[in-house]
Amino acid sequence: MVVGATGLQGRAVTRHMLGSGWQVRALTRDPDGAPAKELASAGAQIVRAQMEDVASLIAAADGAYGMFSVQPTVGSPGTAPDFSAEDEVRWGINVAEAAHAAGIEHFVFTSVAGADRHGSETLPQNLVSKWRIEQHIAALGLPATILRPVSFMENFTGAYALQNGALTTALAPEVPQQIMAVDDVGFVTALALSRPEDWIGREVALAGDELTPVRIAAAIENALGHPLPYVRIPIETIRALSEDFAFANEWLNERGYRADITATRRIHPEAMNLRTWLERTGAAQIAAFLATQPTAGQNA
Repeated sequence: MVVGATGLQGRAVTRHMLGSGWQVRALTRDPDGAPAKELASAGAQIVRAQMEDVASLIAAADGAYGMFSVQPTVGSPGTAPDFSAEDEVRWGINVAEAAHAAGIEHFVFTSVAGADRHGSETLPQNLVSKWRIEQHIAALGLPATILRPVSFMENFTGAYALQNGALTTALAPEVPQQIMAVDDVGFVTALALSRPEDWIGREVALAGDELTPVRIAAAIENALGHPLPYVRIPIETIRALSEDFAFANEWLNERGYRADITATRRIHPEAMNLRTWLERTGAAQIAAFLATQPTAGQNA
């Protein structure tokens, strides 16, 4: 069973589970939406449930073997403007409680790299939220696997990082940042669920590449075939909008995720680096987005 099935991670997990021969229940609050219909056409059973409604989650989980859980963070696409860190934690706890009540035999939770450093250093709010959910999973005694991916390459495919014909973030231009493709979370989840004897009880950080923002922009520019400079947003501009988001960027610049890329490739030898991701899907997604922007024609 995949909770949050119509999100980026949920869709990747559902595709890989179906591709591995599993029967998949794809949970969504909107079974009539285009993402749900796409999953249904791929062979998933679409089930209506909401992460704020524990009863709906328990009913959906009845008889299921495994469950994949991921929650949006503050500012994630599709979340309400007033969606908070407390909402994220409550939703994650609700899913874990439902898994416990339904007797799920293998629970896979997507957290974030670095969440386990809670207590040894001050962490950004999104890491704290994931850690709190992890702690509740542990307290319930769920037979669980915790996956901790770094930042996703898919962040570079839309308005979050593409503005005015440039790659634009508050990250320091020459500080390496760890990234990975969402699709690889789907692969590792399917692998974990297929080998419970190896994966229950494991906590694994995942990363596919490590590049500076300047090199990321250059790689995208090369894949697109037209200029895409890197432009850094002043951290004070970010701070004026959100102190939490400003701190998150400072943390990435000064401390970062520290996942072991070699270890990720031991688990998944074909985990994508940035170049491979751009060749397979990334460049096409970025080009499609840029084509909708007013400056696209000027930069082509």
